[in-house]
Amino acid sequence: MTGTLRNLSGSALVDPPANGTAQEVAPGVLWARLPLPMALDHVNVFAFADPDGWTLIDSGINTRRCRESWQTLLEGPLSGMPVRRIVLTHHHPDHVGLAGWFQTDHGAELIATRTAWLTARMLTLDRQDQLTPAAEAFYRAAGMDADMLALKQVERPFNFCDVVAPMPPVFTRMSEGSQLTFGGRRWHVRIGHGHAPAHATLWSLDDELVIGGDQLLPSISPNIGVYATEPDANPLAEWLEACARLANFARPDQLVLPGHKLPFTGLPHRLKQMIDNHHSALARLSAYLAEPRVAAACFLPLFRRNIGPKEYGLALAETVAHLNYLLQAGRVSRIRRNDGAWLWQSI
Repeated sequence: MTGTLRNLSGSALVDPPANGTAQEVAPGVLWARLPLPMALDHVNVFAFADPDGWTLIDSGINTRRCRESWQTLLEGPLSGMPVRRIVLTHHHPDHVGLAGWFQTDHGAELIATRTAWLTARMLTLDRQDQLTPAAEAFYRAAGMDADMLALKQVERPFNFCDVVAPMPPVFTRMSEGSQLTFGGRRWHVRIGHGHAPAHATLWSLDDELVIGGDQLLPSISPNIGVYATEPDANPLAEWLEACARLANFARPDQLVLPGHKLPFTGLPHRLKQMIDNHHSALARLSAYLAEPRVAAACFLPLFRRNIGPKEYGLALAETVAHLNYLLQAGRVSRIRRNDGAWLWQSI
């Protein structure tokens, strides 16, 4: 990608919109940012104007700051028309957190893939006050540091319902090949996997817009993790397959509206870059496993930087994802240590 990035109206896209404001990225399309209480401190949302009201892409997290940001947007840039529908790219809290609030308080229709909706609704109803046996077994198998595990055993675990509003038991389903109409455009739905199951991307049939969610990001790689619910999953294989498949529809001039960071062009190059980055990481990890290691000892070769306590959980999940990929590709083996941890070694 070279030169100054411009929206479809020809204006330069340099700075993101400030909290409570919106920036036009295409005719009838507003881009806003909502605050997140984490290192990645924002999530992008997009509002498409329709004759009957607004169609929103994703909703942010269910926190006081995020609701206040929405209130400012609804009384400012989005005033004059109601929110009629929300299109959910995937089930993660920073994208689905206020979808139920818009359904309940604003009467909005929720459009989502069935897997994303079922997963989000299930997780909002699954409340745990202490570490589950399955989660503890997963952490032990990954060789989690003893001090970190001891903390997990006494602290209340993260619950989806902490940051996701209750979701009414109704939605409208989209799936691979579906066609939606909103914002004066027809959209073709293409499904990605790896970061989240059944992650929807939407490709305009009438101009150069692509709604990427977290499947198509410009300068960061989304977390691709394995968790206690499915410890032998291989999401990295699903991610790489999705990148290669979506590359068949990518063009350099498309303007991608991502879930984080800045809108961008140059999608074919970016997809190749994401694929190459993971293969490079796999090669580094495989070389490091000339000697047997537990997953928790593999952060430095995989991420090429030190991992702090706040990043530890996501880093561990992503490390196991890369190890599972190598295992299922026949490039590493593993044996169970006496303490329950897997020792991984290159073949």
